[in-house]
Amino acid sequence: MKYFIKTFGCQQNHADSVRIVFYLKAQGMKPAGSYEKANYIVINTCMIRESAENRVYGLVNNLSKLKIENCKLKIIVTGCMTGMALKDKTGKFLKLLKKRLPGVDEFLAIEEIGFDTTPLRVDKTSAFVPISNGCNNFCTYCVVPYTRGREKSLPYQDIIKECLKLKKKGYKSITLLGQNVNSYGADLINVARDTSLLRGSAEYLRNPLLEEPLHSQHNLKRLKPIYVKHLGRYRIPTLFPYLLEQVAKIGFEKVDFISSNPWDFSDELIDVIARNKNITRTIHLPVQSGDDNVLKRMNRWYTRDEYLNLVANLKFKIKNLKLTTDIIVGFCGETEKEFKNTVKLCKKVGFSWAFVSVYSQRPMAAAAKILKDDVPHPVKDKRWKILDDMINKPHLKKR
Repeated sequence: MKYFIKTFGCQQNHADSVRIVFYLKAQGMKPAGSYEKANYIVINTCMIRESAENRVYGLVNNLSKLKIENCKLKIIVTGCMTGMALKDKTGKFLKLLKKRLPGVDEFLAIEEIGFDTTPLRVDKTSAFVPISNGCNNFCTYCVVPYTRGREKSLPYQDIIKECLKLKKKGYKSITLLGQNVNSYGADLINVARDTSLLRGSAEYLRNPLLEEPLHSQHNLKRLKPIYVKHLGRYRIPTLFPYLLEQVAKIGFEKVDFISSNPWDFSDELIDVIARNKNITRTIHLPVQSGDDNVLKRMNRWYTRDEYLNLVANLKFKIKNLKLTTDIIVGFCGETEKEFKNTVKLCKKVGFSWAFVSVYSQRPMAAAAKILKDDVPHPVKDKRWKILDDMINKPHLKKR
């Protein structure tokens, strides 16, 4: 049996595919050089944008034609599209997938082979190290909580052990991965209630269990959870500053992390980065919009000014800092004035790069249910070009 894997989407998806390779090789399979030479094709999908979803439909339907010549060919679809379908209790999305992708033999949950399997890495100098999976934030445009589920942190000591093994094998750089690395460990902390439901509440902050040591099964020292107060309110507890510093002290030439939410970026985390020179000086900090009203509609828990204050603090404490970001143009109801506020913020921050995307409605995301996608597509394209020309084109010329 020979396999071929095609991966769409973010670094987390690519890290999952690396783990799938280990799983398939453990089954005795060998890699194929192309789709045509494989009899087991795995498509690791993304649903963050409509364009990524459409590419999956086109690819799988084209690959289905190969079954005419290869009766043993199996096509497996996993990743975010499958995650959403299997988590949809109504069964409607899975039914829709089966209708659109009749050539697929199996829709496989990534958790079954992707999240808890030791990775087999091809790159011998740099490695992705997942530290959490899923998200609890429910931004109105985003489907991650529906495709990957609620946030789940890997055991602290398991991450440290994996990083130590990588260092011993000669890896020079690693990237810690999670949908929101800043909130790593909230689910590991020994509290009696669901942290996601009590986030920021007075009852949660008074909970005496927060001062107790972490559960013994994680074999952690007495670490007092860190809270973020400088963005206007207390947030969920996090262990990420401890984890990041401990990984940095292992001795890698470079330690990176993706991705961070502005509302959970603590002062302690900034201090850890500042005093450990091998931690990246290029930080990805998605802003999505520079207008307060749009941020509210997106369910992003910060204001324009709070974001700029965080940027100022980062720049003050961390020398040679570069910032990259994500921006969505044409979100529901975005006016010309609201877009111009985003332009102004970008000029003020001076991003080194921006991943600018045109808003498209995603099934199950709140915006698709409660907000109207009313910005004309030509306007979206124009706004995309303005930001891309302003932020990215100058940096491309320098290269």
